[in-house]
Amino acid sequence: MRQHRLATVGAALCTAAALSLTVPPVAAAVPHKCSYLSSASRPTVTVGDTGVGVQQAQCLSNAWGGEPPKLTLDGVFDSVMLKKIEWIQGCHGLPASGIIEDRTWQVLYHPALDCYDPYPA
Repeated sequence: MRQHRLATVGAALCTAAALSLTVPPVAAAVPHKCSYLSSASRPTVTVGDTGVGVQQAQCLSNAWGGEPPKLTLDGVFDSVMLKKIEWIQGCHGLPASGIIEDRTWQVLYHPALDCYDPYPA
């Protein structure tokens, strides 16, 4: 009986260890680096807007690795930022509207570690 319990615990520990190796790291530290706006404040932002809401979105979007360009943290929602936001939305199955609203803020705060959609040229 005791050996059975030890085997069960051992198997559970091995499974937990194996799963921890396959679970990708979470980019939870990103919002702490982006402190232009409280994470509770999520205004709707779109092309042509300026200010700290745009700056927060720029900073959060820069957490995405790989090919997408890093945005300048200037607080101006321009065409370069629009292209990147539309790509991020597409990576998460959201409509590529370019409008940063609640669902887009959610994915900015919790970025996918990889996107299989190529970044547009």
